[in-house]
Amino acid sequence: MVEKEFDEVEKILERIRPALKDHQGSLKIVNIKDGVVYLQFVGGCSDCPVVDVSLKNVVDIALKGNLNWVKKVEILPAKIELS
Repeated sequence: MVEKEFDEVEKILERIRPALKDHQGSLKIVNIKDGVVYLQFVGGCSDCPVVDVSLKNVVDIALKGNLNWVKKVEILPAKIELS
């Protein structure tokens, strides 16, 4: 993962995160490779059904619309924690 790309994505995500915090959730960068940004919803957003459609579209549009090197945005499934 290139630090410059990470910083650019992080800057965009910082503008989206306040809306997620209202629902005790957030969004983290898992990886960036060959123009593909891999993200994961965490906290309250990790199992929310609304995330599936609306938020994924918002994140996709925000990243692709602001960073011309982003080819694709992949939202990875949340990790299941076993007790």
